[in-house]
Amino acid sequence: MTTIEVVQAGTETDAMKVEVILGPVDMIPRGEGRNFEHRGMLIAVLRSRSGGLFAVQATCPHRGGPLADGLVGGTILICPLHNWKFDLTTGAVLYGDCSITTYPARLDDNGHIRVTIDSP
Repeated sequence: MTTIEVVQAGTETDAMKVEVILGPVDMIPRGEGRNFEHRGMLIAVLRSRSGGLFAVQATCPHRGGPLADGLVGGTILICPLHNWKFDLTTGAVLYGDCSITTYPARLDDNGHIRVTIDSP
């Protein structure tokens, strides 16, 4: 688990959001995920085999499965404990009965992962 750094506070119209920088994208191999911590909040960041970058809540709402350890296929995440499936772009459940929280994630010009979260 890695601690992340706040790099930009929200604007007046988006005062409850902050953008945090996690580190170089190369720290997450394609097809895998990693957990990051910011002020007690855990975030799972997943990288698809095609290079897509996604950030979601760290645990499955069903039984607390570690989503960073799940299987990533395209934009689908499969929980490692009970095979529940989630759409990484929306958080919608595809198999199971609850959704997950997603966060905007992007790469900056230096190849670092940036995620926008609610301000703690």
